[in-house]
Amino acid sequence: MNRRPFLAGLAALGFAATPKPAAAFEVTRTKAQWKAMLTPLQYNVMREEGTERAFTSPLNDEKRAGTFLCRGCELPLYPSKTKFDSGTGWPSFWQALPNAVETKPDPGLFGSRTECHCRRCGSHLGHIFDDGPKPTGKRHCINGVSLVFRPA
Repeated sequence: MNRRPFLAGLAALGFAATPKPAAAFEVTRTKAQWKAMLTPLQYNVMREEGTERAFTSPLNDEKRAGTFLCRGCELPLYPSKTKFDSGTGWPSFWQALPNAVETKPDPGLFGSRTECHCRRCGSHLGHIFDDGPKPTGKRHCINGVSLVFRPA
């Protein structure tokens, strides 16, 4: 099956998310500006909704008190007190800071997920799942390359 007609069919049926226009974010940059400030992997993950390989981010093992910021605009996203070891190989959090992330449906061939991105610059962070710990029951599975850690 050719993927393009299949995806177009899903979009026609309303299964595809309508992305927020880049101009709707507080922090905007041109493609060239993003590419100049990010590594190829960071660009792929943050601007093209890619995924880094599991267990490759040093932030997965970060245990100090502090705050995880968006690499694209330095907006504080996650406090270290909400980080937990999910065993998945990506930094995981059970809650973001207020007004830090936005979400959208991310449909796929095997079901829909919830994508999260920085609400200020639109950078792709990762996905949110309903298999996390209390008190929220959420697992924000975040690409470490999308984050910067600032110790307390």
